Amino acid sequence: MPDNVTRMLLRDHLVAGGPEPGGTLTLAVDQVLIEDATGTMTAMQFEKLGAEELGVPLAVQYVDHNVLQIDDKNLQDHKYLESFCRRHGIRYSPAGNGISHYLHLEHFARPGELLVGADSHTTSSGAVGMFAVGAGGLDVAVAMAGYGYDLTCPRVVGVELTGRLPDWVEAKDVVLELLRRTTVRGGLGVVFEFLGDGVAGLTVTQRATIANMIVETGATTAVFPSDEQTRKWLRSQGREEDFRPLAAEPGATYDGVVRIDLGALEPLVAKPHSPDNVVPVQEAAGTRIVQVCVGSSVNSSYEDLATVAEVLRGHTVHPDLQVTVNPGSRQILDTIIRSGVHNGLLNAGVRVLEPICGPCVGIGYAPTKGEPSLRTFNRNFPGRSGTAGDSVWLCSPSTAAASALHGVITDPRTLGDPPELPPADNDPQVDARFITAALPAEERRRVDIWRGPNQQPPVDSGPLPEDVGGRVAIVLGDDISTGDMAPDGVIAMSIWSDISACARFMFQRNDPDFHERVTSWGGGIIVAGSNYGQGSSREHAALNPRHLGVRAIAAAGFARIHRSNLIAQGIVPLIAEDASRTASVGDTWRIPGLRAAVGSGAEEVCVDVEGQGRLTVGLQLSPAERELLLAGGLLAYTRAGRRPPVPARNR
Repeated sequence: MPDNVTRMLLRDHLVAGGPEPGGTLTLAVDQVLIEDATGTMTAMQFEKLGAEELGVPLAVQYVDHNVLQIDDKNLQDHKYLESFCRRHGIRYSPAGNGISHYLHLEHFARPGELLVGADSHTTSSGAVGMFAVGAGGLDVAVAMAGYGYDLTCPRVVGVELTGRLPDWVEAKDVVLELLRRTTVRGGLGVVFEFLGDGVAGLTVTQRATIANMIVETGATTAVFPSDEQTRKWLRSQGREEDFRPLAAEPGATYDGVVRIDLGALEPLVAKPHSPDNVVPVQEAAGTRIVQVCVGSSVNSSYEDLATVAEVLRGHTVHPDLQVTVNPGSRQILDTIIRSGVHNGLLNAGVRVLEPICGPCVGIGYAPTKGEPSLRTFNRNFPGRSGTAGDSVWLCSPSTAAASALHGVITDPRTLGDPPELPPADNDPQVDARFITAALPAEERRRVDIWRGPNQQPPVDSGPLPEDVGGRVAIVLGDDISTGDMAPDGVIAMSIWSDISACARFMFQRNDPDFHERVTSWGGGIIVAGSNYGQGSSREHAALNPRHLGVRAIAAAGFARIHRSNLIAQGIVPLIAEDASRTASVGDTWRIPGLRAAVGSGAEEVCVDVEGQGRLTVGLQLSPAERELLLAGGLLAYTRAGRRPPVPARNR
């Protein structure tokens, strides 16, 4: 049977498992991406595995999140990570060099390879024909140690793009249109593979915008073909030798097809507080804004920033606004300086920030409570900006630029013809020279890993008990994000290397009394609605409840990465369709025989709700997931020698 690109990539990396959607695949990993916010836990768990040598051909650690220090905690993390990388042969990119997924696309993404990253937006590298997937830190540590990566076999949905984008309509509008159709839950268990004549007209940076934001649909990743646009991109980065053509074979089939006529699209905007709350910009036109932010995690390419500069050239930003841009890398910063784009932004009154995540994760430039902030970022979940009660809108760089001129949300099509962008003269070595090379093995063994008081390894939770029970500590609705469980922002993120401190922030925005309550009760049960754990791959959202004594979470449905993180940390995800509507804080739940039910392959288990009778909940677990839970999680399972090493692929 002819293969699509996704199936080719999975087949080429398959170690164990079959092609049936829903089964468990074990995949050989070519590359690993780590960033500092999630990297310290990845590194400390890698150390707990007892691994000395990398089990993958390439691993790169980027410092891009926690770089606006309010004390020395973040610098402790950076010193630890730098010495950890020197010891274990991992390449290291320091603060200010650029954003992990953009730098990786520039310097390391290769068609035909498989990348696992401790950042949900690792998917950006799908723009060049990679299978690039985000995961929790422990999954990444296990892959980095050479044990491969387990993935639930996805369905492959083709996204057929036809035609060309009209003036003022951008790649951001393509992915917003997909979000409008699928919602933030519609991509669960899916890889979106892009095909059709419209793909050839999209540059790699445009494809990266779509691949970056594909995870907001709940999808596993996005896959684009590797074609002449890919070759052009690799040539611009001095890596044309990495090019390999990849396209679906004639007659390849898909599990579903979504068709988007690019020529029929219009500028779109996502209203607060979800990336799928999408309407035409025309419908939102005139909405007053106080802030415009461009770049950072997505839409931080040269073309994105040059578009803003050229729209603003000869003008200044509206006096009621603050406007900022974050280049994706030091290379992009250098390119906008060479081209005059940087000068144009400065003369228009734009604040040019360094190449870091910054405002995207609530670090710097937090908006005023309740005041609309228009951003080209990928998420507008409540509080992600660093401000409780924020009001964040998402849009394209063209819409952001037009709105920056007028102080209200503005359809860029009202500006006339699009400006011509200055040619880019890029030097790919500007940021590459700061990415350290791996030390020779003999030198690595002489490196002592530096540790500070902020680096506190997570404690082991032990095997799953025979019976699980406790009081319901919190009841939540739909679409609770991992940012609710491990909040963004300077203060909360500075202690992500110490779970005992980090756990104090869990559900702070949802219920300020949660931590005190669950601590005084010695643990408990969390109850939630659909799509529990959407958003970031941060495994702190699973480490925190484990630290607080939670061994089971009942929800109507779970987001992919968070569900994997819960299982990896020994927490049982229970499917309870109506529990969020019927449970109350303080209810006592007893789940007798939970361990036996997990071990026997039972698909349901009964919960005794004190004073209310019985509740039947689902145990929708694969055989591999059941083994992990019985062992107490992925770390214990791997250390017990029950996970065989995976031979590295020949590159």
